[in-house]
Amino acid sequence: MNRSFVSAAVLAGALVLGGCGFTPLYASPGVTRQLAGVQVTAPEGRAGHLIREHLDDALGRAKGTEPLYRMELQLFETRYPRGVRVDAVATRYEYVLTAAYTLTSVASGAAVKTGQARVEVTYDSADQPYASIAAQQDAQDRAAAEAARRIELELAAWLATQDRS
Repeated sequence: MNRSFVSAAVLAGALVLGGCGFTPLYASPGVTRQLAGVQVTAPEGRAGHLIREHLDDALGRAKGTEPLYRMELQLFETRYPRGVRVDAVATRYEYVLTAAYTLTSVASGAAVKTGQARVEVTYDSADQPYASIAAQQDAQDRAAAEAARRIELELAAWLATQDRS
């Protein structure tokens, strides 16, 4: 009885989603190919390297092929002390990474999309210097991964709405 109920619920869900015109984002024609055709240029430094690597992975960059788009990134990093002790030493920090991008069509040379992703993460500051540096670098990596994910989703949604005719 339980198995038949689950099967009926899955079948009903599939029929409802099929009837409402739901289309998965990456099922839109050309979105995956267009994402793979984005060449990312990031500023020098650790944060730039991290976000470029995360974006190349997320977009599925097809190395060895001519890019369809070029993405120029600008990064802004700030760090705020939080959880300050009575001796004015911070025990926790908030790291904010803002990644502003401009997507340019290689064919026309025109900027076709701009946007930005702002990510805030927190991390503990330890009394040991190595542990504190490791925590800060981990926060930087987590912020870069999240910013790349947000940019990828924004680009995929934008590409899915573009007229390909």
